[in-house]
Amino acid sequence: MHYRNLGASGLRVPALSLGTGTFGGSGPLFGEWGTTGPEQARSLVDRCLDAGVTLFDSADVYSDGASEEVLGQAVRGRRDRVLLSTKVGLPMGEGPQEAGTSRSRLIRTTEDALHRLGTDHLDLLQLHAFDASTPVEETLSALDTLVREGKVRYVGASNFSGWQLMKSLAAADRLHLPRHVAHQVYYSLVGRDYEWELMPLGRDQGVGALVWSPLGWGRLTGRIRRGAPLPEHSRLHRTSGFGPPVDEELLFDVVDVLSEVAAETGRTVPQVAINWLLRRPTVASVIIGARTEEQLVENLGAVGWELEADQVARLDEVSHREAPYPYYPYRRQEGFARLDPPMFA
Repeated sequence: MHYRNLGASGLRVPALSLGTGTFGGSGPLFGEWGTTGPEQARSLVDRCLDAGVTLFDSADVYSDGASEEVLGQAVRGRRDRVLLSTKVGLPMGEGPQEAGTSRSRLIRTTEDALHRLGTDHLDLLQLHAFDASTPVEETLSALDTLVREGKVRYVGASNFSGWQLMKSLAAADRLHLPRHVAHQVYYSLVGRDYEWELMPLGRDQGVGALVWSPLGWGRLTGRIRRGAPLPEHSRLHRTSGFGPPVDEELLFDVVDVLSEVAAETGRTVPQVAINWLLRRPTVASVIIGARTEEQLVENLGAVGWELEADQVARLDEVSHREAPYPYYPYRRQEGFARLDPPMFA
């Protein structure tokens, strides 16, 4: 395993991290992801630590806090060997105080997460979504309180748009409050929208990407093929509506090239898809998930080797889609590109 700085911070994170949405899984979404209990979760953590994976990511909304509880049990007795990350802000109930990142709720939900995880501090706390009803200054001030109290080491965001993230960073600089050093984002070979604005912003502002759903919401496993029905036991039958949309023709074209590259490298389709992401600018860590040790071992095989330049170029080409306005002139026209060169020029 190799390690990278998380954005412009001094925190070193592994290239691969483990998402724990399967831990304690219940309900129509997380129950479909997996129902990993404490004993199996501890085995998965063991396997991760043996491979050098030290960052474990959760969220309070994952199975109403059960994911954090199971993760806390799985790392008990070895807290000093792991980095714990969680996310807060999404609704946890119907009441007016059960959603958002107001000062009172942010402090309360963070303390609740600490209790469930069985720890006195979080290595990374991320805002799960932008709360338009709360001034960013209030949210940042609450994060500053948590940092000063030693309950949070670093702060980040998740699922922010470009203007939302930049507004938060500018306010943090103006008020000398903690900056977001991480942005947890969707990014995959069938979903490259991150590159249009958030990636250049991350590079410019020192915000590292933690990538969720690197296999396109389970579509880049190698089991979904052109002209064939979804596998009978695929969770996509029940969860596709929760995840990012994908163009089917794009999906099948990408899978065709992934399969070719997998055959050339002796790797699997998921390993190639994840390895491609690890080469992209601003990506600090790719969050992998696993319901079984077999799945975890396969995903861990995405590191320790590199794609050839021509293989990367083929994957780039097949997954490319024209950027929308105002981004496309900078990719199409020399005059625009001279002022702001494309990330992959």
